[in-house]
Amino acid sequence: MVDSSCLIIAGEKSGEEHAMSFLPTLMESSPKMKFFGVGGDEMSSLGVENLYHLKDFSSWGFSEVIGKIPLYFKALNQIVEEVKKRKCKFAILIDFQDFNLRLAKRLNREGVRVFYYVAPQAWAWKAWRAKALEENVDTLFTIIPFEKKWFEQRGVNRVKSVPHPLWFHYKDRVHHEILGTKVKSFQALQERKKRLLLLPGSRNFEVAKVLPIFYEYLNKSREEFEVGLVQSPNVHIENYRPFLDKVTRIYQHDDISEALTWCDFSLAASGTVTLTCALFEVPTVVCYGSSLLNEFIFYTFLSYDGPISLANIVHNERVFPELVQNELSAYNIEKELEKWFTSEKSYTVIKEKLAKTLEIIGGDSENVGTIIHQLMNQEGSKEKA
Repeated sequence: MVDSSCLIIAGEKSGEEHAMSFLPTLMESSPKMKFFGVGGDEMSSLGVENLYHLKDFSSWGFSEVIGKIPLYFKALNQIVEEVKKRKCKFAILIDFQDFNLRLAKRLNREGVRVFYYVAPQAWAWKAWRAKALEENVDTLFTIIPFEKKWFEQRGVNRVKSVPHPLWFHYKDRVHHEILGTKVKSFQALQERKKRLLLLPGSRNFEVAKVLPIFYEYLNKSREEFEVGLVQSPNVHIENYRPFLDKVTRIYQHDDISEALTWCDFSLAASGTVTLTCALFEVPTVVCYGSSLLNEFIFYTFLSYDGPISLANIVHNERVFPELVQNELSAYNIEKELEKWFTSEKSYTVIKEKLAKTLEIIGGDSENVGTIIHQLMNQEGSKEKA
């Protein structure tokens, strides 16, 4: 039985949610192991010792990351020192690629076995990261169907494809408990006000960019809505306050299941939440906006011209319309939503596609916590580069 300490890094809220899909299983399998690192309140409630809270790392886009650089380097150095002091043998790094790839290199030098959960999207840009993963990571866990093959073709040999964390969370609930309560038919939607859910994101900059555009759409629209808003604990309340007069229901981030069960349609910032919308079969317009600097770097260095939202990446097609940067406007939001409001065929087609989401991201697999426990108990580790 493994008796050691394990570093775990979840630098974003979505990373903590991913951790919660496997950490209880891993802790049960390794009751003597002590966990420490970066996480949020949920991980702390399980007994993880947070050296830094994930709120300390909250940033979005290149220009915001620049402002966090001093903190990142301070945290890197402190974490490595803690690893040495505790004689830590294992590390689980979750997404958060700009920070975690640098950390993986440092940990590799210390002989720490690194498990990287949620592979960096190197297929979109920075393909050279595949080499860094092969050199510094013991096992890479991929959660998007095509990723395992992509990394293996580029020399990463220790790759395991596992279901997306949301599959574990919703697989027993979506069809039986949740979807049974939702309006199914196009005709039924015409008999009451449509329910529109606003999901403006979990970062201050994100919300400040997209929520005013959502509000502009609501002011201009001829439709009468019941409007719901999901608030993030990471966002200052002042960013929401000017727009609340249009909102009839307010949900907290932890109530996302209730919110998506209630609504008929949504406007969502790009991110993991778009996949959650797809699982709940909610037709969604994806809205992506950032600073001018981010936009310049985005279009200059991105080597990927496919969809940007996780829901569309998983489906390998643009199931949800994506309004990116200059395309993001109240006018374009109205144009996209009207297709579903007025055309029974368009509404039926997207609902049929979304109904396949759970099957696409799932599969027969052990919990990731069980797999990591088994790998921890294997003798030795990979050869160091």
